[in-house]
Amino acid sequence: MDEKKPVASMRAAELVMAGLFVAFGALVMWDSRRLGASWAEDGPQAGYFPFYIGLFIVVSAVVIIFRALNLGEKGRVAFVERGQLKMVLLVMAPTVVYAALISNPWFSLGIYLSSAIFISFFMWHLGKYRWTRIAPVSLGVAVFFFVMFEVWFKLPLPKGPIEAALGFN
Repeated sequence: MDEKKPVASMRAAELVMAGLFVAFGALVMWDSRRLGASWAEDGPQAGYFPFYIGLFIVVSAVVIIFRALNLGEKGRVAFVERGQLKMVLLVMAPTVVYAALISNPWFSLGIYLSSAIFISFFMWHLGKYRWTRIAPVSLGVAVFFFVMFEVWFKLPLPKGPIEAALGFN
């Protein structure tokens, strides 16, 4: 597999992102109309400023779309190569799983256990450390943050089944 093979061009990346911004800005404008996006007797309604911010986002994204369509040869330059995208996904995918494991309605491990698993995964997969070093570091970090947030700062963070079994919920 060629790691230098382009996955997307600059033109494609700019068009996709600008399209997402158009959709986001249109959604903001649409929901702002529901709240009231005009000027009332006592001043602006709740959706007045968000509506114009959404409009600004849409107009800016449309300008980017026209600019991307007129890039010429610069538009064919690689935005990301296969090897680069692989490295980004190697970090992004576990981070998404980590965030999902912290707190969700179906299966939640809480922030401390999720963090220990997250740190362990990166130490093992990217750092190539042995478990004799991974276990104390990942568990030590989780315990340190538990003490810092829960005991010292009295700030409860999302907990999972381990904390509940230990009576820390």
